Amino acid sequence: MKIIRALLLGIGIGAAAFYFLGSEHGRNQLHSTASQVDATTKPARDAIYEKLKVLDLRSEDIKDELAQTGKVIRRKASEAGAAIDHATADARITAAIKGKLLASRDLSSLQISVNTTGGIVTMSGAVPSAEEISKAMLVAMETDGVREVISTLQVKSKTTGAATNAVPVTRKATNP
Repeated sequence: MKIIRALLLGIGIGAAAFYFLGSEHGRNQLHSTASQVDATTKPARDAIYEKLKVLDLRSEDIKDELAQTGKVIRRKASEAGAAIDHATADARITAAIKGKLLASRDLSSLQISVNTTGGIVTMSGAVPSAEEISKAMLVAMETDGVREVISTLQVKSKTTGAATNAVPVTRKATNP
C-alpha cells in the first residue's frame, strides 16, 4: 500500500512539474533562474580561467608542452602548497598551544584565550597567579613555529574575584 502511495505521489509531482514547465510562466521562471545562476557563477568562472591562464594550465598549453617535451611540469603548484602551509600554520600553532594548556594540570586552560597571527601568539584571560602566567608563556614559547608571545593575562583572586590590572608582557621565542 505504501509503495502505491509513493508511486502515485511521484507521478503527481512529475505531472505538476511537467505542467508548470510547459506553461509560459514556468518557462519564464526557468529562464530567469538560469540567468541568475549564470550571472552568479560568471565571476568565479572568469577567475578560474584567469588562474589557469596564469599557471599555463589551459588545455592548449598542456597539449603544446606534451608535443614538445613529452611531459608537463608546473613548479608553481609547490609555491601554492607553501602558501597554504603558511596560511594554516597559525591555526596549527594555536591548536598545539591549547592542547598543551589542556594537558597541563598546573594551568587553568579554560580561562586562557590563545590567538596566533604570523607566528605571534597573544594570550589573554584571567589566571589565579603570576606563576600561571609564566607557565602559560613557557608552554607557548616552546611550541614550534612561535616567534613571539604577548601576554595580557591578568591575575584574578579566587576569593574576591577581582582582577589585578596586568601590563602586557612580550617575549621573543628562540624557535625559528
